[in-house]
Amino acid sequence: MNTHISLKQLKVFVAVTQHQTLTSASDTLFLSKAAVSMSLSELEKQIGHALFDRVNNRLVINQEGQKLLPLADELLSRAKDIESLFSDEQSFRGQLRIGASDTIGNQVAPYLLSEYRQSHQHKAQQLFISNSALICEKLIDYELDIGLIEGKTLHPELESTPFSEDEMCIVASVDHPLAGDEVIDLSLLENSEWILREPGSGTREFFLRAVAPRIEVWHEAFELNTTEAILNCVSSGLGLACISRLAAHTAIRDGRIREIPVSLDMKRRFWLLFHKEKYQSPLLRSFISFCQQWQRS
Repeated sequence: MNTHISLKQLKVFVAVTQHQTLTSASDTLFLSKAAVSMSLSELEKQIGHALFDRVNNRLVINQEGQKLLPLADELLSRAKDIESLFSDEQSFRGQLRIGASDTIGNQVAPYLLSEYRQSHQHKAQQLFISNSALICEKLIDYELDIGLIEGKTLHPELESTPFSEDEMCIVASVDHPLAGDEVIDLSLLENSEWILREPGSGTREFFLRAVAPRIEVWHEAFELNTTEAILNCVSSGLGLACISRLAAHTAIRDGRIREIPVSLDMKRRFWLLFHKEKYQSPLLRSFISFCQQWQRS
């Protein structure tokens, strides 16, 4: 059987994979819904397999589609490389879709991206900030090119490598009796109230793995999905928080909160993630290399 699969068909396939409806995919591609439907049908006919399961008006990628996705992503990326190969511009071409977990996205990525732009003269980057779990999901679905998160993932489809490090700290309201310069044992925090990030957050994962097992009884006072909300709750005396020193620095400096120094190694690594099967364009390889060598000044 002769098949003539076009780049347009592959673009449609990837868009439908990411958006799961023909309407959303057509909006993204600036095509009519009918054109998207026809292109997808032709692709499935040429391949001889359905690529999606139809579930409640949504198109959910199936096993055959999962086989095609990394190859389609690679071909589209290589096509962009060919377009840029004969460009007059000497800088890297194309767009980088970067996902960053909350602490990295707010406290690290702005400095890293600024230095990358200056050194590589590349300014086409998207930055998506969310918790670590959602970053991993989007990497697996090829919706992001690279992820920068605070906790190592063991997902079999993702490669992880350390690129920097961070230190956590325990913070409290300024009038908390244990706040100050004296290092304490965690056993003194029995029956304490804690303000935590939501499930899927690297910050929450660190607390549950490193701190919580060393306190026999503790209580979750609030679950919040932004660092600023956590800092404000701590400042108001609603509980303690285990948070990145980078994120807490300004609030501590301004006297809104105080640290409770503890006798525990609070260091953690930052991790760089990418899909094992994702084609690494020269642009993506350059960014991975830059991150691995980067140190915040």
